[in-house]
Amino acid sequence: MRIDHVRRLGIVALALGLAACGKQNESANSTAPAVSAPTAPAVAAPSRDWTEQVAATSDGGFVMGNPNAPVKLIEYGSLTCPHCAEFAVDHEPTLKAKYVATGRVSYEFRNYVRDGFDLTAALLARCNGPAPFFKIVEQLYATQQNWMGKIMNLAPAEQQRIQALPPDQQGVAVAQAAGLDQFMKQRGVGWDKAQACIKDEKVQNKLLDMRKVAETQFQLQGTPTFVINGKAVGSATWEDLEPQLKAAGG
Repeated sequence: MRIDHVRRLGIVALALGLAACGKQNESANSTAPAVSAPTAPAVAAPSRDWTEQVAATSDGGFVMGNPNAPVKLIEYGSLTCPHCAEFAVDHEPTLKAKYVATGRVSYEFRNYVRDGFDLTAALLARCNGPAPFFKIVEQLYATQQNWMGKIMNLAPAEQQRIQALPPDQQGVAVAQAAGLDQFMKQRGVGWDKAQACIKDEKVQNKLLDMRKVAETQFQLQGTPTFVINGKAVGSATWEDLEPQLKAAGG
């Protein structure tokens, strides 16, 4: 089964070493920035709010916005990356309200899974399909410090117990340890369905494929990494990214 290869990469197992996040190498002990509920800036309402249109893509991501937008933005993000959480909370509301809602920019999010915690969260975020995906991701980022903190505060014996479980049970145990079982229940996903999503090997392999594409096609070295109209622009800050969106026609 291909998911065994994922485990050898240290994605399913509880790994302390993580891929680079942003411009710095982050560890699983990284402290996520304190976040508050995102607030969209006050802008003139478009004739149609394109942020309400969300669809799955053939590449494994989810895209929000006008499918014919002249500017197509892709973010490769990790749900355990503090820099990704900072972008989501501080700048994504502006991106959506100012550029996506107007139809000038479409915004696709592709998971780049860095570790077992990230894999579990990504599988749960996808559990109910395209419509609620961006909202769930937004809320996972807003509460990242809480659920990641629960995992990192596990006693060594409990971490060892989870690592010793069969691969199909590790993600389930991680979700319970992080409180993501209750997080999803509050959003209409019962525990039986959540467990099925965590164990879905087809989706796990799709996430692995996205990781490979990010590394081979876009030479991804950190998250978040952005792609504008097929060209990778790196782990840009919003101050760097917005001028490039405008230059591309956004």
